[in-house]
Amino acid sequence: MKNKMARINVTVSTLWTDPSSVREMDAPAAGNPVDIQSWLRAMTEQERKALLDENRIQSQVLYGEPVQILDQQGDWTRVAVPSQQTIKDIKGYPGWIPTMQLTEGDEEWEGMPLVRVKEKRASLLTIEGTEILPLTYNTTLPLIKEYSTYYEILSPHGLARINKKDVDLYQRADLIPKKDGRAIVNEAKQFQGLTYLWGGMSAYGYDCSGYSYNILKANGYLIPRDAKDQAAAGVTVHPADVQPGDLLFFAYEEGKGAIHHVAIYYGEGKIIHSPTPGKKIMVQTLKGSFYAQEWCATRRYWTHEK
Repeated sequence: MKNKMARINVTVSTLWTDPSSVREMDAPAAGNPVDIQSWLRAMTEQERKALLDENRIQSQVLYGEPVQILDQQGDWTRVAVPSQQTIKDIKGYPGWIPTMQLTEGDEEWEGMPLVRVKEKRASLLTIEGTEILPLTYNTTLPLIKEYSTYYEILSPHGLARINKKDVDLYQRADLIPKKDGRAIVNEAKQFQGLTYLWGGMSAYGYDCSGYSYNILKANGYLIPRDAKDQAAAGVTVHPADVQPGDLLFFAYEEGKGAIHHVAIYYGEGKIIHSPTPGKKIMVQTLKGSFYAQEWCATRRYWTHEK
């Protein structure tokens, strides 16, 4: 069982701390299909905050992403997410997923041309053109054939199609262009006003490190999942040399304690970030904020390649 692989077969699968983490109100996120919008819309600010305070959620995984099966108990499967690097597990980010949200199989997609969703929302369609389920930003699936207005693709639901206008096409994952810091900032801007979600890894809601992870991934850089791990990699940058697209890290005890937050440097003394439960992704001036005292590290992942 430990060597088995599976793929996510819902729009966004939430990686729960354990099966008991799911509350009655979380049912729309723990079924198949999922209804993430209804789930988030129905929660109060306090109920959203409890996802963090009560350690209910670890991360999220997008449709089609491969996961390694670690254990199965009843209707639940413990997995590791290889694309989300973490010090928690060398195999990838660990957590529990409802088994109904997984399609088992070890079909290898690596090396195939791929499409990546560039819009906040897109639709996975049958070959005939009816919707199978909604997709979200950064969902990546392998290409089979190109047509005038759509791509035929592989998916956990079998052969499907997606409209060309919603995606970018790449010949291989390692050929996704590595863009510069300004491109990273421009990509980040589109999510201003999106409400914070602890563990969030989709355009329905991001936490701070999920936001930096996804924006850099869209620009050709696969970085660790959590802020602490992100701060331990990349190129160290002196505060005086900070440039747009760099990641800024913030720690308790005026920068001397544990890292608790990450933001993208926006330029002109500002950051763009997903701050905390109850807040929305925003551009904020560093000077005069408590973040100025907590700024403890700066890392650069981007290059000047085009």
